[in-house]
Amino acid sequence: MSTSDSPKIELFDPPMCCPGGLCGPAIDPALLDMDEAALKLKKEHGVKIERYLLQQNGQKFMENPEVLALLQASGTDILPVTAVDGKVVKTGGFPSYDELVGYLSTVSTEA
Repeated sequence: MSTSDSPKIELFDPPMCCPGGLCGPAIDPALLDMDEAALKLKKEHGVKIERYLLQQNGQKFMENPEVLALLQASGTDILPVTAVDGKVVKTGGFPSYDELVGYLSTVSTEA
């Protein structure tokens, strides 16, 4: 799969102290797992995950109608939200590496 036909994976992160959340004295293991999964996905499949923070990339949250509707209905408790090619595929938790790979195969079989 070349990067030109790769799906666009976006992760709308919950509020964090810094981009990626990998800072401070107590790093959430889920954030480390997500970071490792994103790096592995890029290395093995050439797919980059775009990550957005509400406080820094608020416009991105508003540009996706599904994400905006979820935020309006549930507030930030719904975050993180994962979208593939603009469609929400997961809410309330970070996707695993296997889930991310699954999103790639789902999109490639739909094309």
